[in-house]
This record gives sequence, C-alpha cells and structure tokens, in this order.
Amino acid sequence: MRRSVINRKTAETDIKLTLKLDGNGTSAINTGVGFLDHMLTLFARHGRFDLDISCSGDTYVDDHHTTEDIGIALGAAFSDALGDRRGIVRYGYMILPMDEALVLTAADISGRGQLECDLSIPAQKVGSFDTELVREFWLAFARNAGITLHIRELAGSNSHHIIEAVFKSAARALASAVAIDAAHAGEIPSTKGVL
Repeated sequence: MRRSVINRKTAETDIKLTLKLDGNGTSAINTGVGFLDHMLTLFARHGRFDLDISCSGDTYVDDHHTTEDIGIALGAAFSDALGDRRGIVRYGYMILPMDEALVLTAADISGRGQLECDLSIPAQKVGSFDTELVREFWLAFARNAGITLHIRELAGSNSHHIIEAVFKSAARALASAVAIDAAHAGEIPSTKGVL
C-alpha cells in the first residue's frame, strides 16, 4: 500500500498529514485557511488520493507559513509513499478547463524537485487568501516530492477559476504519473536505474 503519514511541527505550524496514493479521493482537510482547504479537497478528489490534513498555524500573521508548510508536508508524503518509484508511469500531464480558465500541468517524478510556474492571476486575494501563495505552495511541494512540475495558465480571467484549474490539473497530472505501469511494474523508469 502506497501510504505515508507525516507529522511536521515547527514554531510556525503543527501539521498532521496522511496520504494514500491509491485511494478514492476522500479527504478531511482542516488547515485553518478556508480557500486552501477547498483547493486541497479538490486536489484529493481529482487525483483519487485519500488525504487527511490538520494544521494549527500562525494564521494571525498571515497564511504564508501554513500554505508553504503544507506544501512541504504533502511533497514529503508523496516522496515517502512512492518509495523507490518502481513500476510508476513517471510522467503525467493534464490540460484542464475551468470555465474560462485553461491550465496545463506536466509532471516528471524525476527525483529533481523543480517548479516552472507561469500564472497571471489578476486578483491579489481570493477571499482572504493571498494568490501569490499558489506558487509558494507548489514550489514547496515540488522540492520536497522530488518532482519536476510545470504549470502554465493558457487562458483565464477569474482568479478563483485559475487557481482551481491549477489544483485540479496538478492532481490529474500527478495521478497519471504515480500510476503503476502494469507492463513494467518491476522496473525503475529511468536508464540510471534510480529516481
């Protein structure tokens, strides 16, 4: 079973996270940041990942530490749950429409965490959530998961729709990449023999 439990406590956040890669998309998310809860619920559902997250963070400062630290914890959980990466497809992509928004996400479970993110989110906030934190979340995730992630906004004018398309497209791209390739289930998908 590809599952991970991460407990991460700092002076800024206390996170408990459980991830099951081969799930049904069920989730129980309580980060203290309502918009992030919504995005992570969508992420779990569209990736078919079972995901439980609870976080107590210093949101009285702002949402930055909570958002970034959850990205760190979720990335670490992906890395841990994938183990030696044997048998995975490795690559995945999705071009996802959300009303007028269109977002492309491509993922390579390469062992080299990198984010290339090209978003033009028009609003600085959605509700109380700072939209610049979208990039911070995915950067923290990619680095800690060891995944190369490209996220590109192809169209969009509504900030909520753009961000929602990012989380849904990332979920579906990652679901494809972590899937087991039945024809090559015993192999590491790299000429190096390690990811």
